[in-house]
Amino acid sequence: MPYMLKIMPKSFSATQSLQNPLVVALAYDGLCTFEFGVAVEMFGLPRPEMGEDWYRFAVASVDPGELRATGGVRFVADGGIELLAEAGTIIVPGWRGADQPVPEAVCQALRDAHQRGTRVLSICSGVFVLAAAGLLSGRRATTHWRYTDKLGALYPDIEVVPDVLYVDSGQVLTSAGSAAGIDLCLHLIRRDFGSEAANRVARRLVVPPHRDGGQAQFIERAVPDVHESARLGPLLDRMRERLGEDFSIAVLAKAAGMSERTFLRRFEAATGTTPARWLLNERLSRARQLLEETALGMEQVAEASGFGSTQTLRHHFRQQLSTTPAAYRATFGRMAGQAGVPAEVAAE
Repeated sequence: MPYMLKIMPKSFSATQSLQNPLVVALAYDGLCTFEFGVAVEMFGLPRPEMGEDWYRFAVASVDPGELRATGGVRFVADGGIELLAEAGTIIVPGWRGADQPVPEAVCQALRDAHQRGTRVLSICSGVFVLAAAGLLSGRRATTHWRYTDKLGALYPDIEVVPDVLYVDSGQVLTSAGSAAGIDLCLHLIRRDFGSEAANRVARRLVVPPHRDGGQAQFIERAVPDVHESARLGPLLDRMRERLGEDFSIAVLAKAAGMSERTFLRRFEAATGTTPARWLLNERLSRARQLLEETALGMEQVAEASGFGSTQTLRHHFRQQLSTTPAAYRATFGRMAGQAGVPAEVAAE
């Protein structure tokens, strides 16, 4: 049975745009429900705890009248594409298909908005709308792994980056698959309001505020079963508390009451990685937290996160995150949201 959802129109004052930036999500017949829901969840919910300057939200319809969405939902949007003229940020939550044409009126509205300095963000297949409007020409961009080859074939002037969760080039931002839209939206909140605000939103969603790696993250079993949890859990806690120590396999296996061979097999089955890699990820996570939330010097961050020296800290940031600790702090630190838009960045 179809369900009818009416999003009632509301008025938007341009004079409020600086205090309450307006985010407009594009809607269309055949709307991708999950991607649209991400946009609503991130920017459309009342969040009084975030203060009076939080985002305003509206939905602009590509097609006239009642719209259909995946899953049998039907709804009426706030208005048409004229709403894009008032937006500070435009979100394209998926599209009808890689081969489905994008109306020229929509392309022109996006080009006009881009010319005015409006930020434009795509989730998953929404990248094809930005590409059709010409906003990605000569830029780096990403999309779901199923569509990367198609995007490159249709638009050879786009530098398609297939192995990242999102790409931020300042005014134009693209994300990989549907869930990567959450990562990108949290990144945008971090840009606008700082890491503390992004972390608070992430906690409400019960998702990590920052994910490492690209699209090919496959873990056989991410959570230990009850038996392994009892044996490995305390050991993992100990390793977190002593990030500066070099734990040998022999020491860890003995602490877990296993042979070295059995320990390595069960550790990887429980965490999806090796002890060395797990420890590196924990050190990076701790370093990012300190860079985001404190004003500690780089030597103090390196020491507290277990890297020992700023040289080692910089090495692993460049190798794992393709950036430097200083650049990471400038982008994601507590004051970064007040410092302006970062330069072109390919995100993790």
